[in-house]
Amino acid sequence: MFVRTTSCATVGINSYHVDVEVDVSFGMPYFATVGLPDTAVKESKDRIRAAIRNSGYPFPQTHVTVNLAPADIRKEGSAFDLPVAVALLAAQGLVPPESLADLCIIGELSLDGTVKAICGALSCAFFAREARIKAIIVPTANTMEAAMVEGVDVIGVETLADVVEFLGGTKQIAPARFDAGAYFSEHRLYSQDFDEIKGQEGVKRALEVAAAGNHNVLMIGPPGSGKSMLAQRLPTILPDITFQEAIEITKVYSSAGLLGATQRIIATRPFRAPHHTTSDAGLIGGGQYPRPGEISLAHHGVLFLDELPEFRKNVLETLRQPLESGSITVTRSAFSATYPADFMLIAAMNPCPCGYYGDRNKSCRCSLKQIQAYQARLSGPLLDRIDIHIEVPSVRYWDLARGNDGESSATIKARVDMARQVQKRRFGNCTTNNANMGDGLLREHCALDKDAQAIMEMAFQRLGLSARANNRILRMARTIADLEGSADIACHHLSEAVQYRSLDRKIV
Repeated sequence: MFVRTTSCATVGINSYHVDVEVDVSFGMPYFATVGLPDTAVKESKDRIRAAIRNSGYPFPQTHVTVNLAPADIRKEGSAFDLPVAVALLAAQGLVPPESLADLCIIGELSLDGTVKAICGALSCAFFAREARIKAIIVPTANTMEAAMVEGVDVIGVETLADVVEFLGGTKQIAPARFDAGAYFSEHRLYSQDFDEIKGQEGVKRALEVAAAGNHNVLMIGPPGSGKSMLAQRLPTILPDITFQEAIEITKVYSSAGLLGATQRIIATRPFRAPHHTTSDAGLIGGGQYPRPGEISLAHHGVLFLDELPEFRKNVLETLRQPLESGSITVTRSAFSATYPADFMLIAAMNPCPCGYYGDRNKSCRCSLKQIQAYQARLSGPLLDRIDIHIEVPSVRYWDLARGNDGESSATIKARVDMARQVQKRRFGNCTTNNANMGDGLLREHCALDKDAQAIMEMAFQRLGLSARANNRILRMARTIADLEGSADIACHHLSEAVQYRSLDRKIV
C-alpha cells in the first residue's frame, strides 16, 4: 500500500516542503530510505522500528520503501522519524490515510515511542501557514514555540500513540495557544542596570550615542576599567524588542537548537560574547551542513568581542561584509543558506600587550614596536566600520567609594527611545536608524553649515580619515543632534562625533 504525508525540512532559518512517501509491498523484509538522506535519516529506520513495536503496534515484515521528495535536496536531521512512522502505520490501516490530508508532521522518536524535540519547529510552523496547511503536529516540547504562528493549528504530542489516537479520532488534543503580550510582560526584564557602574561618565555617554543610532563601538582601556561591564549593560538601554524582531531572533535560535525547555520566544535583545579562540565558522556560521554563527545569534542585539586583537585576523575580516549588509550567506556545493546578522558590534581591547599604555596608575612595560604591532592586528577597513572608538580609563577610588548616584538604564533608555522615534519619523520605511543611512539620505539629512564644514575639513586632513570614516562621523553627529532634539547638525555635535574616533586621533 502507498501512503503520502507532508513534512518539512529547514535550510538556514527557512523551511521547505518535503513529501514523505511510504510504500509497503510484498517481498523479503527490507527497509530502504531514498531521497538523498543523510546519516541521521538513514539510521531512523532502527528508531522507527523500535518505536512502533514499543508503542504496541506491528511493524510490517515486508518490503518497505520510504521516499523523501524532492529527491535532489539533501535531507538531514531526525525530524522525519514521526511522519515516516505515521505513514507506515497508515499503510497498515492503523491510521486513516484521509486523516493525513492538510496536515504537516515533524518530530524525532525515541525507542520507546516518545516524541522528542527538534530544531527549527518555528520555521516549520511558518512553512505550514504559507503552504495553507490546516494543522501541524509537533513534539510537546516545541508546541509553544510553534504556537507563535497564527493561522495554523499546532498540535503537541508526547508519544507516537498520541498521534495514532488523535488521527483515529479516539483522542482530542486542543490546538496550542500563545499569549505573546503576557509572555513579553513577564520575560522582558534585565538583571543588570547602568546605575551599577561607577564613574566612566564619558564612556556611558558614548554608549548612549551608540544605542540611539545603532553605532558600532570599540572600547580601549586597561584591564579592570569596566569594559565588559559596560558592554553587558548596553542591551538594557536599547529600544524594547518588537514582536516581529523577536520572531526573527527566535527562528535563528530554533534552527540552532538553542531554545531552552521553558523558553518559548526570545523576549530580550540577545547579548553574545564568543571567546577570542572561536573559528570563522563559529563566528559567521558554517560547517558541512551550515548552522548559524554568533553574528546571527546576536541578530537585533549585541555582539561583544572582548580582547579584539586576540581574535585571529582571518576571523575578524569575515565581519566586514555582514557589518555592511546585515546578513550572511554560507555557500556549499549543494546549497546555500542565508542568515540574518543585523547586530551592534561592541568590541574591547587593551591599548598594548601588557594593557597599561597611557594608564594613569601603572607604567607600561611594552616597547614602541610591541605597541605598534599589537594595534596593527586590527585592519583599517575593519576599524572604519566601527563608528565609535572610545578610551576607557581606569576607575578612580572615589568613583568606587561613592554611592549609586549614576543614571539608571531606564533614564538613559528614555532618551534613546526619543532619538529612535525621531529617526523613525525621518526615514519612514527606508531605514531604521542613523547608522544605516545610505549616501542619498546622508546628503539629505547630514548637511553642514559653513562653520561645521570647516571643522570637518580640518578633521579629515589632520586625521587622514577615509571616506567611510568621514561618513560615519556625519552619522554620529546626526545621532547626537537627535538626542538633543536639534533639527540641524551644529558645530558641537560634530566636534563630539570627531572625539569618538580616538584611534584616528592617536598615533603611537
